[in-house]
Amino acid sequence: MYINYTICDLYYIFYTVIISKKLRNIMSIESISYIINTLYAIFAMTLIIFMVPGFAMLEAGIVRTKNVTAVLTINTLIYAIASLSFLLFGYSLAFGEFGSDIMSKWAVFLFQMAFVGKVVNIMSGGVSERAKVIPLALFTIIMASVLYPLVVNITWGANFLEGTILELSMYDLAGSTIIHSTGGWALLAAILIIGARKGRYTKEGGIRVIPASNIPLVTLGAFLLWIGWFGFNGGSVGSIASKENADLVALTIMNTNTAGLSGAIIVAIIMQLVYKKLDLTMILNGALGGLVSITAGPDLYDIYTPILIGAFGGCLVVIGVSFFDKIKIDDPVGALSVHLLNGIWGTLAVGIFASNGEDITLLGQIKGILVIGVFAFVSSFITLYVINKIIPLRAGNDEEMQGLDVEECGLEAYPEFKRAF
Repeated sequence: MYINYTICDLYYIFYTVIISKKLRNIMSIESISYIINTLYAIFAMTLIIFMVPGFAMLEAGIVRTKNVTAVLTINTLIYAIASLSFLLFGYSLAFGEFGSDIMSKWAVFLFQMAFVGKVVNIMSGGVSERAKVIPLALFTIIMASVLYPLVVNITWGANFLEGTILELSMYDLAGSTIIHSTGGWALLAAILIIGARKGRYTKEGGIRVIPASNIPLVTLGAFLLWIGWFGFNGGSVGSIASKENADLVALTIMNTNTAGLSGAIIVAIIMQLVYKKLDLTMILNGALGGLVSITAGPDLYDIYTPILIGAFGGCLVVIGVSFFDKIKIDDPVGALSVHLLNGIWGTLAVGIFASNGEDITLLGQIKGILVIGVFAFVSSFITLYVINKIIPLRAGNDEEMQGLDVEECGLEAYPEFKRAF
Protein backbone atom coordinates (compact mmCIF):
# COMPACT_ATOMS: atom_id res chain seq x y z
CA MET A 1 0.00 0.00 0.00
CA TYR A 2 1.35 3.41 -0.98
CA ILE A 3 1.52 6.00 1.80
CA ASN A 4 1.80 9.63 0.78
CA TYR A 5 3.31 11.92 3.50
CA THR A 6 2.94 15.63 3.00
CA ILE A 7 5.36 18.16 4.50
CA CYS A 8 2.74 18.95 7.17
CA ASP A 9 2.48 15.27 8.06
CA LEU A 10 6.25 14.95 8.46
CA TYR A 11 6.36 18.11 10.59
CA TYR A 12 3.61 16.74 12.82
CA ILE A 13 5.44 13.43 13.28
CA PHE A 14 8.72 15.25 14.00
CA TYR A 15 7.08 17.55 16.52
CA THR A 16 5.08 14.92 18.39
CA VAL A 17 7.73 12.20 18.45
CA ILE A 18 11.07 14.02 18.51
CA ILE A 19 10.37 17.42 20.09
CA SER A 20 7.96 16.17 22.73
CA LYS A 21 10.45 13.47 23.71
CA LYS A 22 13.15 16.12 24.14
CA LEU A 23 10.78 18.21 26.24
CA ARG A 24 10.08 15.20 28.41
CA ASN A 25 13.82 14.68 28.82
CA ILE A 26 14.29 18.34 29.75
CA MET A 27 11.52 18.09 32.33
CA SER A 28 13.17 14.97 33.68
CA ILE A 29 16.53 16.75 33.99
CA GLU A 30 14.88 19.68 35.75
CA SER A 31 13.20 17.33 38.17
CA ILE A 32 16.44 15.52 38.89
CA SER A 33 18.23 18.85 39.47
CA TYR A 34 15.43 19.92 41.81
CA ILE A 35 15.75 16.72 43.81
CA ILE A 36 19.56 16.88 43.95
CA ASN A 37 19.52 20.49 45.14
CA THR A 38 16.89 19.68 47.75
CA LEU A 39 18.86 16.75 49.11
CA TYR A 40 22.06 18.79 49.12
CA ALA A 41 20.43 21.65 51.05
CA ILE A 42 19.10 19.20 53.64
CA PHE A 43 22.53 17.56 53.91
CA ALA A 44 24.21 20.97 54.36
CA MET A 45 21.59 21.89 56.96
CA THR A 46 22.38 18.68 58.83
CA LEU A 47 26.09 19.54 58.89
CA ILE A 48 25.25 23.00 60.24
CA ILE A 49 23.11 21.46 62.99
CA PHE A 50 26.26 19.60 64.11
CA MET A 51 27.49 23.05 65.14
CA VAL A 52 24.88 23.03 67.94
CA PRO A 53 26.71 20.31 69.90
CA GLY A 54 29.92 21.93 68.65
CA PHE A 55 29.20 25.19 70.46
CA ALA A 56 27.82 23.28 73.45
CA MET A 57 30.86 21.02 73.85
CA LEU A 58 33.38 23.82 73.32
CA GLU A 59 31.71 26.06 75.90
CA ALA A 60 31.14 23.18 78.35
CA GLY A 61 34.84 22.39 78.20
CA ILE A 62 35.92 26.01 78.66
CA VAL A 63 33.79 26.86 81.72
CA ARG A 64 34.33 25.54 85.25
CA THR A 65 32.57 22.32 86.18
CA LYS A 66 30.01 24.15 88.32
CA ASN A 67 28.58 25.87 85.22
CA VAL A 68 28.56 23.07 82.65
CA THR A 69 24.88 22.09 82.90
CA ALA A 70 23.83 25.74 82.59
CA VAL A 71 25.91 26.10 79.41
CA LEU A 72 24.41 22.94 77.90
CA THR A 73 20.91 24.06 78.85
CA ILE A 74 21.16 27.46 77.21
CA ASN A 75 22.65 25.94 74.05
CA THR A 76 19.78 23.48 73.84
CA LEU A 77 17.21 26.23 74.38
CA ILE A 78 18.88 28.52 71.85
CA TYR A 79 18.49 25.90 69.11
CA ALA A 80 14.87 25.17 70.00
CA ILE A 81 13.71 28.75 70.64
CA ALA A 82 15.61 30.36 67.76
CA SER A 83 14.41 27.77 65.25
CA LEU A 84 10.76 28.04 66.24
CA SER A 85 10.88 31.85 66.40
CA PHE A 86 12.40 31.94 62.92
CA LEU A 87 9.65 29.66 61.62
CA LEU A 88 6.84 31.72 63.14
CA PHE A 89 8.17 35.24 62.56
CA GLY A 90 11.75 35.58 61.37
CA TYR A 91 11.74 33.92 57.95
CA SER A 92 8.88 35.97 56.55
CA LEU A 93 10.51 39.19 57.82
CA ALA A 94 13.80 38.23 56.18
CA PHE A 95 12.66 36.75 52.88
CA GLY A 96 8.94 37.32 52.49
CA GLU A 97 7.05 34.28 51.28
CA PHE A 98 8.37 30.73 51.24
CA GLY A 99 9.55 29.82 47.77
CA SER A 100 12.31 28.55 45.46
CA ASP A 101 12.61 27.53 41.82
CA ILE A 102 15.64 25.25 42.17
CA MET A 103 14.75 23.19 45.24
CA SER A 104 11.97 22.53 47.73
CA LYS A 105 10.95 25.69 49.54
CA TRP A 106 10.99 23.71 52.77
CA ALA A 107 14.63 22.78 52.18
CA VAL A 108 15.42 26.48 51.74
CA PHE A 109 13.72 27.25 55.04
CA LEU A 110 15.52 24.45 56.89
CA PHE A 111 18.88 25.64 55.59
CA GLN A 112 18.23 29.23 56.67
CA MET A 113 16.80 28.06 59.99
CA ALA A 114 20.05 26.24 60.74
CA PHE A 115 21.88 29.60 60.62
CA VAL A 116 19.78 31.62 63.01
CA GLY A 117 20.73 30.03 66.32
CA LYS A 118 24.45 30.46 65.62
CA VAL A 119 24.16 34.24 66.12
CA VAL A 120 22.98 33.73 69.71
CA ASN A 121 25.41 30.83 70.30
CA ILE A 122 28.26 33.25 69.61
CA MET A 123 26.83 35.70 72.11
CA SER A 124 25.92 33.21 74.85
CA GLY A 125 29.39 31.64 75.04
CA GLY A 126 31.00 34.99 75.77
CA VAL A 127 28.80 35.65 78.82
CA SER A 128 29.16 32.16 80.26
CA GLU A 129 29.47 31.62 84.01
CA ARG A 130 27.52 34.74 85.02
CA ALA A 131 24.54 35.12 82.64
CA LYS A 132 21.21 33.59 83.65
CA VAL A 133 19.32 31.23 81.37
CA ILE A 134 15.88 32.89 81.21
CA PRO A 135 17.04 36.37 80.12
CA LEU A 136 19.22 34.80 77.42
CA ALA A 137 16.22 32.79 76.25
CA LEU A 138 14.17 35.99 76.00
CA PHE A 139 16.92 37.66 73.99
CA THR A 140 17.00 34.62 71.70
CA ILE A 141 13.32 35.15 70.84
CA ILE A 142 13.90 38.78 69.87
CA MET A 143 17.13 38.09 67.98
CA ALA A 144 15.64 35.22 65.96
CA SER A 145 12.28 36.92 65.34
CA VAL A 146 13.35 40.50 64.58
CA LEU A 147 16.99 41.57 64.83
CA TYR A 148 18.75 38.87 62.80
CA PRO A 149 15.95 38.71 60.18
CA LEU A 150 16.30 42.46 59.62
CA VAL A 151 20.03 42.00 58.98
CA VAL A 152 19.25 39.18 56.55
CA ASN A 153 16.53 41.26 54.87
CA ILE A 154 18.95 44.00 53.80
CA THR A 155 21.62 41.55 52.62
CA TRP A 156 20.35 38.16 51.47
CA GLY A 157 16.62 38.82 51.62
CA ALA A 158 13.78 41.08 50.50
CA ASN A 159 15.88 44.25 51.07
CA PHE A 160 13.58 47.00 52.33
CA LEU A 161 16.53 49.43 51.97
CA GLU A 162 16.63 49.02 48.20
CA GLY A 163 16.82 52.38 46.47
CA THR A 164 17.85 54.24 49.62
CA ILE A 165 21.22 55.66 50.60
CA LEU A 166 21.66 52.74 53.03
CA GLU A 167 21.23 50.04 50.36
CA LEU A 168 24.11 47.58 50.63
CA SER A 169 26.22 46.01 47.90
CA MET A 170 28.30 43.94 50.33
CA TYR A 171 29.23 40.42 49.22
CA ASP A 172 29.01 37.95 52.10
CA LEU A 173 28.41 34.41 50.89
CA ALA A 174 27.82 32.64 54.20
CA GLY A 175 27.84 35.35 56.84
CA SER A 176 31.22 36.63 58.03
CA THR A 177 29.39 39.86 58.87
CA ILE A 178 25.75 38.82 58.64
CA ILE A 179 26.10 36.00 61.17
CA HIS A 180 29.47 36.13 62.92
CA SER A 181 29.91 39.88 63.34
CA THR A 182 26.25 40.27 64.24
CA GLY A 183 26.69 37.73 67.03
CA GLY A 184 29.94 39.42 68.05
CA TRP A 185 28.34 42.87 68.30
CA ALA A 186 25.52 41.39 70.39
CA LEU A 187 28.11 39.79 72.66
CA LEU A 188 30.00 43.07 73.11
CA ALA A 189 26.75 44.78 74.09
CA ALA A 190 25.99 42.00 76.58
CA ILE A 191 29.44 42.12 78.20
CA LEU A 192 29.23 45.90 78.62
CA ILE A 193 25.95 45.43 80.48
CA ILE A 194 26.74 42.31 82.47
CA GLY A 195 30.41 42.86 83.31
CA ALA A 196 33.24 40.39 83.95
CA ARG A 197 33.20 37.21 86.01
CA LYS A 198 33.96 37.66 89.69
CA GLY A 199 37.69 37.41 90.32
CA ARG A 200 38.70 37.55 86.67
CA TYR A 201 40.47 40.89 87.09
CA THR A 202 42.27 41.84 90.31
CA LYS A 203 42.13 45.23 92.02
CA GLU A 204 45.77 45.72 91.12
CA GLY A 205 44.91 45.46 87.43
CA GLY A 206 46.11 41.90 86.98
CA ILE A 207 44.37 39.12 85.09
CA ARG A 208 43.50 35.91 86.91
CA VAL A 209 43.70 32.84 84.69
CA ILE A 210 40.57 30.66 84.90
CA PRO A 211 41.62 27.38 83.22
CA ALA A 212 39.33 25.28 81.04
CA SER A 213 37.73 22.37 82.88
CA ASN A 214 37.76 19.79 80.08
CA ILE A 215 40.21 20.12 77.18
CA PRO A 216 38.92 17.01 75.34
CA LEU A 217 35.43 18.57 75.21
CA VAL A 218 36.87 21.83 73.88
CA THR A 219 38.68 19.89 71.15
CA LEU A 220 35.60 17.86 70.25
CA GLY A 221 33.47 21.00 70.09
CA ALA A 222 35.95 22.83 67.87
CA PHE A 223 36.12 19.95 65.39
CA LEU A 224 32.32 19.62 65.28
CA LEU A 225 32.22 23.31 64.40
CA TRP A 226 34.90 22.77 61.76
CA ILE A 227 32.88 19.96 60.15
CA GLY A 228 29.71 22.04 60.33
CA TRP A 229 31.46 24.84 58.44
CA PHE A 230 31.55 22.69 55.31
CA GLY A 231 27.75 22.78 55.26
CA PHE A 232 27.74 26.41 56.36
CA ASN A 233 29.82 27.63 53.42
CA GLY A 234 29.36 24.85 50.89
CA GLY A 235 25.58 24.91 51.24
CA SER A 236 25.49 28.67 50.73
CA VAL A 237 26.55 28.22 47.10
CA GLY A 238 22.92 27.22 46.59
CA SER A 239 22.96 24.62 43.85
CA ILE A 240 25.10 21.57 43.16
CA ALA A 241 23.13 20.05 40.26
CA SER A 242 25.49 20.97 37.43
CA LYS A 243 29.15 20.38 36.67
CA GLU A 244 29.98 24.07 37.18
CA ASN A 245 28.11 24.33 40.48
CA ALA A 246 29.56 21.04 41.74
CA ASP A 247 33.06 22.36 41.07
CA LEU A 248 32.20 25.63 42.84
CA VAL A 249 30.86 23.80 45.90
CA ALA A 250 34.01 21.67 46.08
CA LEU A 251 36.24 24.76 45.72
CA THR A 252 34.26 26.55 48.43
CA ILE A 253 34.65 23.67 50.88
CA MET A 254 38.33 23.26 50.00
CA ASN A 255 39.04 26.96 50.58
CA THR A 256 37.09 26.84 53.84
CA ASN A 257 39.20 23.97 55.13
CA THR A 258 42.44 25.61 53.97
CA ALA A 259 41.73 28.79 55.94
CA GLY A 260 41.05 26.76 59.08
CA LEU A 261 44.30 24.85 58.66
CA SER A 262 46.24 28.06 58.13
CA GLY A 263 44.69 29.74 61.19
CA ALA A 264 45.58 26.81 63.44
CA ILE A 265 49.16 26.58 62.20
CA ILE A 266 49.96 30.29 62.49
CA VAL A 267 48.62 30.44 66.06
CA ALA A 268 50.67 27.38 67.02
CA ILE A 269 53.79 29.09 65.64
CA ILE A 270 53.03 32.34 67.49
CA MET A 271 52.33 30.59 70.79
CA GLN A 272 55.57 28.63 70.59
CA LEU A 273 57.71 31.62 69.59
CA VAL A 274 56.19 34.12 72.03
CA TYR A 275 55.06 32.04 75.01
CA LYS A 276 57.09 28.83 74.54
CA LYS A 277 53.85 26.87 75.03
CA LEU A 278 51.52 25.23 72.52
CA ASP A 279 48.20 26.34 74.04
CA LEU A 280 45.62 24.02 72.44
CA THR A 281 42.66 26.29 73.20
CA MET A 282 44.37 29.13 71.34
CA ILE A 283 45.29 26.85 68.42
CA LEU A 284 41.68 25.70 68.10
CA ASN A 285 40.45 29.29 68.27
CA GLY A 286 42.99 30.12 65.56
CA ALA A 287 41.40 27.48 63.35
CA LEU A 288 37.94 28.88 64.07
CA GLY A 289 39.18 32.41 63.36
CA GLY A 290 40.47 31.24 59.99
CA LEU A 291 37.11 29.61 59.25
CA VAL A 292 35.20 32.79 60.13
CA SER A 293 37.52 34.93 58.01
CA ILE A 294 37.01 32.83 54.87
CA THR A 295 33.23 32.65 55.24
CA ALA A 296 32.46 35.84 53.30
CA GLY A 297 34.03 34.72 50.02
CA PRO A 298 35.29 31.12 49.83
CA ASP A 299 33.73 30.78 46.38
CA LEU A 300 35.67 33.76 44.99
CA TYR A 301 39.29 32.88 45.72
CA ASP A 302 41.93 30.65 44.17
CA ILE A 303 43.29 27.81 46.29
CA TYR A 304 46.18 29.83 47.75
CA THR A 305 44.57 33.09 48.90
CA PRO A 306 42.73 31.35 51.80
CA ILE A 307 46.13 30.51 53.30
CA LEU A 308 46.85 34.21 53.73
CA ILE A 309 43.31 35.08 54.84
CA GLY A 310 43.22 32.27 57.42
CA ALA A 311 46.71 33.08 58.72
CA PHE A 312 45.82 36.72 59.28
CA GLY A 313 42.62 35.55 60.97
CA GLY A 314 44.67 33.42 63.36
CA CYS A 315 46.89 36.41 64.16
CA LEU A 316 43.77 38.46 64.94
CA VAL A 317 42.70 35.83 67.46
CA VAL A 318 45.98 36.11 69.37
CA ILE A 319 45.94 39.92 69.24
CA GLY A 320 42.25 40.13 70.09
CA VAL A 321 42.34 37.87 73.15
CA SER A 322 45.17 39.94 74.64
CA PHE A 323 43.52 43.25 73.73
CA PHE A 324 40.12 42.45 75.21
CA ASP A 325 41.69 41.23 78.44
CA LYS A 326 43.70 44.44 78.73
CA ILE A 327 40.53 46.55 78.54
CA LYS A 328 38.78 44.13 80.95
CA ILE A 329 36.26 42.74 78.47
CA ASP A 330 35.79 39.24 79.89
CA ASP A 331 35.09 36.74 77.10
CA PRO A 332 35.68 33.18 78.38
CA VAL A 333 35.57 31.48 74.96
CA GLY A 334 37.32 34.18 72.90
CA ALA A 335 34.21 34.76 70.77
CA LEU A 336 34.91 38.46 70.19
CA SER A 337 38.33 37.66 68.74
CA VAL A 338 37.11 34.69 66.70
CA HIS A 339 33.76 35.97 65.44
CA LEU A 340 33.64 39.77 65.66
CA LEU A 341 37.18 40.65 64.58
CA ASN A 342 37.42 37.89 61.98
CA GLY A 343 33.92 38.56 60.72
CA ILE A 344 35.05 42.11 59.94
CA TRP A 345 38.36 40.92 58.47
CA GLY A 346 36.71 38.26 56.30
CA THR A 347 34.30 40.78 54.81
CA LEU A 348 37.12 43.24 54.13
CA ALA A 349 39.16 40.44 52.53
CA VAL A 350 36.54 40.05 49.82
CA GLY A 351 36.98 43.70 48.89
CA ILE A 352 40.77 43.36 48.97
CA PHE A 353 41.26 40.07 47.12
CA ALA A 354 38.10 39.69 45.01
CA SER A 355 37.03 43.24 44.07
CA ASN A 356 35.82 43.53 40.48
CA GLY A 357 35.11 47.26 40.52
CA GLU A 358 31.41 46.69 39.88
CA ASP A 359 29.24 44.70 42.28
CA ILE A 360 32.13 43.84 44.65
CA THR A 361 34.18 46.77 45.94
CA LEU A 362 36.15 47.52 49.09
CA LEU A 363 33.96 50.54 49.81
CA GLY A 364 30.84 48.42 49.44
CA GLN A 365 32.24 45.89 51.92
CA ILE A 366 33.16 48.65 54.41
CA LYS A 367 29.70 50.19 54.13
CA GLY A 368 28.07 46.82 54.87
CA ILE A 369 30.29 46.27 57.91
CA LEU A 370 29.44 49.71 59.31
CA VAL A 371 25.69 49.61 58.69
CA ILE A 372 25.24 46.12 60.10
CA GLY A 373 27.68 46.76 62.96
CA VAL A 374 25.86 49.89 64.13
CA PHE A 375 22.45 48.24 63.84
CA ALA A 376 23.48 44.98 65.53
CA PHE A 377 25.27 46.65 68.44
CA VAL A 378 22.70 49.39 69.13
CA SER A 379 19.64 47.14 68.78
CA SER A 380 21.22 44.38 70.90
CA PHE A 381 22.30 46.82 73.58
CA ILE A 382 18.83 48.37 73.84
CA THR A 383 17.15 44.96 73.89
CA LEU A 384 19.47 43.55 76.53
CA TYR A 385 19.25 46.74 78.61
CA VAL A 386 15.45 46.49 78.69
CA ILE A 387 15.53 42.77 79.50
CA ASN A 388 18.05 43.44 82.26
CA LYS A 389 15.68 45.98 83.82
CA ILE A 390 12.87 43.42 83.85
CA ILE A 391 14.83 40.25 84.68
CA PRO A 392 18.48 40.71 85.71
CA LEU A 393 20.85 39.21 83.16
CA ARG A 394 23.51 38.51 85.73
CA ALA A 395 23.35 35.91 88.46
CA GLY A 396 23.77 37.14 92.03
CA ASN A 397 27.11 36.93 93.83
CA ASP A 398 26.12 33.85 95.81
CA GLU A 399 24.68 32.17 92.72
CA GLU A 400 27.83 32.84 90.73
CA MET A 401 30.00 31.51 93.54
CA GLN A 402 27.88 28.40 93.99
CA GLY A 403 27.68 27.80 90.26
CA LEU A 404 24.78 28.19 87.85
CA ASP A 405 24.26 24.43 87.58
CA VAL A 406 22.75 24.27 91.07
CA GLU A 407 21.04 27.65 91.11
CA GLU A 408 19.66 27.72 87.56
CA CYS A 409 19.21 24.06 86.66
CA GLY A 410 19.20 22.09 89.91
CA LEU A 411 21.44 19.53 88.20
CA GLU A 412 25.21 19.30 88.42
CA ALA A 413 27.13 17.97 85.42
CA TYR A 414 29.81 16.43 87.66
CA PRO A 415 28.16 15.78 91.05
CA GLU A 416 30.96 13.47 92.19
CA PHE A 417 33.61 16.18 91.74
CA LYS A 418 34.67 18.49 94.50
CA ARG A 419 34.17 21.88 92.93
CA ALA A 420 36.84 24.53 93.01
CA PHE A 421 35.42 27.99 93.47
